[in-house]
Amino acid sequence: MSKEIPRNSIWTVIGASSAGTLIEWYDFYIFGSLATIISNQFFPQGDEVVNLLLTLATFATGFVVRPFGALFFGHLGDLIGRKYTFMVTLLIMGTSTTLIGLLPNYQSIGIFAPILLLLLRLLQGLALGGEYGGAATYVAEHSPNNKRGFYTSFIQTTATLGLFVSLGVILATRLTLGEDSFSTWGWRVPFLLSILLVIISVVIRKKLHESPVFQEMKANGKASKSPLRDSFLNPENRRMVIIALLGATAGQGVIWYTGQFYALFYLQTVLKINFVDANYIIAAALFAGTPFFIFFGWLSDKIGRKKIMMTGCLVASISYIPIYKAMAYYAGYNAADPGMPLMEANHVALTILIFIQVLFVTMVYGPIAAFLVELFPTKIRYTSMSLPYHIGNGVFGGVVPLIGTYLVDKTGDILAGLYFPITIAVLTLIVGTLFIKEQKEVDLNSN
Repeated sequence: MSKEIPRNSIWTVIGASSAGTLIEWYDFYIFGSLATIISNQFFPQGDEVVNLLLTLATFATGFVVRPFGALFFGHLGDLIGRKYTFMVTLLIMGTSTTLIGLLPNYQSIGIFAPILLLLLRLLQGLALGGEYGGAATYVAEHSPNNKRGFYTSFIQTTATLGLFVSLGVILATRLTLGEDSFSTWGWRVPFLLSILLVIISVVIRKKLHESPVFQEMKANGKASKSPLRDSFLNPENRRMVIIALLGATAGQGVIWYTGQFYALFYLQTVLKINFVDANYIIAAALFAGTPFFIFFGWLSDKIGRKKIMMTGCLVASISYIPIYKAMAYYAGYNAADPGMPLMEANHVALTILIFIQVLFVTMVYGPIAAFLVELFPTKIRYTSMSLPYHIGNGVFGGVVPLIGTYLVDKTGDILAGLYFPITIAVLTLIVGTLFIKEQKEVDLNSN
């Protein structure tokens, strides 16, 4: 059985891992939070919807490339260690984000602006593809078996907290500089701040030691010489990767991005809630919902990961259409003339409706790190868990805002953007219920 390390040691591990991961998510999500402004900076003036779709497509490339980062850095992490790999990903992410803040716009360098933006976005995606698996595996391999869900749930809060921090920095900058200055050059400030956050995190992470489970495996000569081969050419392990994707992470991914990112775009582009108010609404809902990541991680140690995650997929798929109809009502949406609301928007009601969606997110996301590390043996854990996670989140989840915005624009149906996430959530519910076995409290040292 794995030994429970002293309490102050586990909290040092969690704090250092979470701080770096939060910064990476902050970097990654500034882009999405500023999509409506970036669309005017890096693309030629013209159709606003087309420019927004181009920006969202660039945003989505960062998600789509994440599985490649998962394979590359996961392979390195299983070969040389978890700590060093996620140090490298942190530096790549911070550098790419800072360079976006320095990038000349379309008016200055023409077509090179969106090309360079795309390249930096791809680097961000590669870095994040390696970061999450390393941090989640690192914390899990320090955790006692009966508290793994609770301890890894702190890593799960970092994605939402990263989005929350990005919204907070953006709002503070916007309110300080004013609308005109912010739209012209002030939007760069949140990107440039990244370099300071990265330096702090690197200093903290340098003090960490390698995972004890990984060290023991290396000492016993059980490390994999080819994690990619052992992960995906072994039929049983390949089967588990596919089940993890279709039965857990695909549904988790679409629920995450519907409840947090698509909701933001829906408020701004469909319901015509102004930029500041929409960000306030999302930020308040995220702040209220974040503790539930830890609650459901803790609960998963008691009753299992599967029950909570499948319940989250079920309630989300049933509830999305009524919730988004209610959002339209409380925003005073006028189908005949969207620019002229039928009544003043009820921000409290809208915040509650977003908060409910965040609760769905916490149900599927809070236990997912513990669930994934328990599926795979130590020698290929980083590689094997990272791929389904980043396909589920990067490919299925990352395209939700793009597909949703496109379908609403093409069909004229303001609810059309929900059909894709509902379909994927139902697929995950079916596959997860039929093929996933509960494995809480499995001894990570024994596999």
